[in-house]
Amino acid sequence: KFIKPFALLTLTFTTTIFFIFFFQQNPSSQKPNPMAKSFVLWLHGLGDSGPANEPIKTFFTSSLFKNTTWSFPSAPSNPVSCNYGSVMPSWFDIFEIPITAASPKDESGVLKAVQNVHAMIDKEIAAGTNPENIFICGFSQGGALTLASVLLYPKTLGGGAVFSGWVPFSSKIMERITPEARKTPFLWSHGIADRTVLFEAGQAGPPFLEQVGVSCEFKAYPNLGHSISNEELQSLESWIKTRFKSSS
Repeated sequence: KFIKPFALLTLTFTTTIFFIFFFQQNPSSQKPNPMAKSFVLWLHGLGDSGPANEPIKTFFTSSLFKNTTWSFPSAPSNPVSCNYGSVMPSWFDIFEIPITAASPKDESGVLKAVQNVHAMIDKEIAAGTNPENIFICGFSQGGALTLASVLLYPKTLGGGAVFSGWVPFSSKIMERITPEARKTPFLWSHGIADRTVLFEAGQAGPPFLEQVGVSCEFKAYPNLGHSISNEELQSLESWIKTRFKSSS
């Protein structure tokens, strides 16, 4: 069943308001490590924008993030099939909502978007950041793009974090994943009450990664719908902190 046009815009806007009003400080007693230069790339969901998600970085209060460069790019505007061809910020096409594990996939659009993400990663590495201090994170459509971008990047990265996302391509993609890429770990979080990207779509992620030989920590949130919770971001901060390399 399709949702009405722009329904996802409301979802992403609600999520942004949640960030602004409900973030809590999480002080850390850890001392800063001047050697740990890092990069976090956040990919937003359908109909959203990069700037609207920038409050996310204020949540990461540990001193270890003082040398972190954050990037919140915006997707280009494209017609989206699930919203009756309406033009909106979208990394690739989505054919139906809710998204299930068996939903049709815009693989060509995904691969095109992956190239743009890889260009951002390449630029950061060229600027001197250790690839293993680079973390790609994304919500919903951005989560699906995160999965694709990390798996298809030829080097080992610090990690990929998928929130309310899904597997946006078929198993044929496995042959394109390098041994180095298989070493990049994933954190996958999904709300059981999600009615936009169904929980079953999220659950399909870890088994897919297991087939590829990629480690994945999966977290299910019983009362969470299609949004990001304070608890999820706390887990993300802790997860990234444990993976920082001491030098670049």
